[in-house]
Amino acid sequence: MTPGPDLQQLINTIKADAGSDDELQQLGTAASTISELTSTGDAALGFFVDRARGAGKSWVEISAVLGVSKQAAHKRFADSWSTSPQFDRYTQRAKNVVQAATQVARERNHNFVGTEHLLLAFFAEPDSIATKVLTARGITEQTVREAVDVLSPAAEPTSATEGEQPYTRRATKVLHGAVAEALTLGHNYVGTEHLLLAFYQDRETVATKVLLEQELDEQTAWQDARALLDQYSK
Repeated sequence: MTPGPDLQQLINTIKADAGSDDELQQLGTAASTISELTSTGDAALGFFVDRARGAGKSWVEISAVLGVSKQAAHKRFADSWSTSPQFDRYTQRAKNVVQAATQVARERNHNFVGTEHLLLAFFAEPDSIATKVLTARGITEQTVREAVDVLSPAAEPTSATEGEQPYTRRATKVLHGAVAEALTLGHNYVGTEHLLLAFYQDRETVATKVLLEQELDEQTAWQDARALLDQYSK
């Protein structure tokens, strides 16, 4: 296993980041750094727990590996997906997609924002990496909409769609999971490509079913996204 930084290395890093010999400045930097490490570690652990669940592993098996009770594991990792996601690390295009998903839900007269709305919202940002991955594989807004219409048809207009639409549990899971996908790729931001890859963490979502029906599997999406990122970096 690759060792993490030891205590002295961490102290030296914090002092360097603080850029000052003032004790309070260093303390503030230490608090910020430790908080960032904790949230990153939690996101990474949650990513692998979700992978284990997606592979059919039970909460009993997962809790045994983590050394906690089944109830503790379930509360920490299952219930956490119901909390509102934070968008601090999202790129502007990724934020635009999330915002567009709400409008897509309204247009379909749905009183919720699901994975299908997030998928359709990619086309609001045609220059985003995720949308380029889709269109390069012949997946267009029309083909996605037609497939979504079968699995999640538009509803009749009601007053219930006029208020705020909450994310479904699975959509919330995708929004959280995008952070874990970014960590896996070593990125300190969350882009549309991470949202796209996060769909595959749960193959029972409407969006994932549509993507798989249109022959875009996880490996292909990952390879295409990496290829585009490599082009941009050059």
